[in-house]
Amino acid sequence: MEKLTVVIQAGGASKRMGSPKALVPFCGAPLICRALKRLNSIADELIITTNEPESLKAVCHDTPCDFEFGPPRFCSDLFEERSALNGLHTALHYASNPLVAVVACDMIFPSAPILLLERDMLVEQGADVAVPRVSHGYEPFHAVYRRETCLPLVKAALEKGQTKATIWYEQARLVELDKQTMLEIDPRGGTFINVNTPEELAAVEQRINDGTMTKADE
Repeated sequence: MEKLTVVIQAGGASKRMGSPKALVPFCGAPLICRALKRLNSIADELIITTNEPESLKAVCHDTPCDFEFGPPRFCSDLFEERSALNGLHTALHYASNPLVAVVACDMIFPSAPILLLERDMLVEQGADVAVPRVSHGYEPFHAVYRRETCLPLVKAALEKGQTKATIWYEQARLVELDKQTMLEIDPRGGTFINVNTPEELAAVEQRINDGTMTKADE
């Protein structure tokens, strides 16, 4: 099986959160620590992309993880101007392995089993991208990419001034994960919950503490 790089996109300061999302406390630890604990076991290489590497290094150093393939590598964002497509380009650019799983750190339930299924489907079907399709469309930041074929397509889209992460998908060979397939792996349906405000974060944390975190909202 081709090796897999896992890239966690930490991003930068969030006006709505009041601080970098990666450092916002959630259930007793910064959000970035959740992603590390949930995904480090499947990564042949682990990368965190961020424009604040020093602050994240200190936090991640104290995260109690058994990094089977070594601790994460911190890579600065390639672009000052933030966009979804810029972030995807940064992730693919830094990855050393043929297959790249890209995950946003504000996904508080990133799923290692779903990412492994995406990897396997991509390889078996000779695809360029294995991506979940959810109620709002594709979820490009919980997907697996073939670096060799995807990076040139992303670069070409950037050169045309595009910013949307999925704008180039029509030129790639896609394999989609449907809702039923994902629910077989994650019956709670919470994998694709993300948070954008302190209020949203507090609400999810409360549901976890109350034991009512049974599935994602439709």
